[in-house]
Amino acid sequence: MVIILKEKTTKEQKDQLVKWFKGQGLRVHESDGEYKTILGLVGDVASVDKDMVEMLDIVERVTPISEPYKNANRKFHPKDTVIDVGEAKIGGGNFAVIAGPPSVESEEQITEIARSIKASGASFLCGGAFRPRRSPYANQGTREEGLKYLSEAKKETGLPVVSELTRIDHLKDFDDVDVIQVGARNMQNYEMLKELGSLKKQVLLKRGLANTLEELLMSAEYVMAGGNTDVILCECGIRTFEQYTRSTLDLSAVPALKSRTHLPVVVAPNQGTGYSDLVLPMSLAAAAAGADGLLIEVHNDPAHALSDGAQSLTPAQFADLMEKVSRIREAL
Repeated sequence: MVIILKEKTTKEQKDQLVKWFKGQGLRVHESDGEYKTILGLVGDVASVDKDMVEMLDIVERVTPISEPYKNANRKFHPKDTVIDVGEAKIGGGNFAVIAGPPSVESEEQITEIARSIKASGASFLCGGAFRPRRSPYANQGTREEGLKYLSEAKKETGLPVVSELTRIDHLKDFDDVDVIQVGARNMQNYEMLKELGSLKKQVLLKRGLANTLEELLMSAEYVMAGGNTDVILCECGIRTFEQYTRSTLDLSAVPALKSRTHLPVVVAPNQGTGYSDLVLPMSLAAAAAGADGLLIEVHNDPAHALSDGAQSLTPAQFADLMEKVSRIREAL
């Protein structure tokens, strides 16, 4: 339920109403706009008499919320959420590019890539230290050593680090990771999401291969319900009958999500297509569709990458992409 207060409501009047709602066992999310204040009620609102609340002098209107996600709902929070990580910002008109190799292979490799992507304008460095793979025989990542390599690259370049968490008990090793990535396979790992909700770390949440947009938003809700509101949503492709590409990159998800939620939305075209030559056009399309950022896989030697080399860009290709995405955003 959303309560929209009238323009001239005083702080004392608002605080008294909030106190009353909390006395009913509800949590209250406040969103202060330039002219109006919105109160979002989270919990069992069956005990709230909508008509009685609407009759209060300070209330403009009461709107029931039918969607099951509350904290992530734009009706609760009309303004875009801006997520700050060091000097990097994403959301609310701030476009950010997260880039790096699919797998952290060595300190030299990740440092070289970090230097090159920063020179091209990337805002974040990403790299997989723990790698969940379909085959138990495929490269599983450099694990704790990989996180140390990322930390060294962060010290040298100043880029905030994004890396994927695959198990809750690995959290102790992620102290120097700025943004914890939840992979598509773990999107509905609710115990992990609840644990991340208790942290003061930003979370990048990927959409699962067979999940709806509402299911993605409900997974974000698990994190936000625990008190962590810094969630970035990521569209990285869904599974359809098409087999030419690795997945079907659902770019309609960008405007659809942004109409429903205030959270930033980024697109991962490498993972969504599986081919490096499709990354540039899909990145341009994602920017044109209104995405808040991109998640781009870059490798200094894709032909010899330990994983996903066929879909990775070279540093030179990444620099070209950054220039062309910038032109698209200027045109918009």
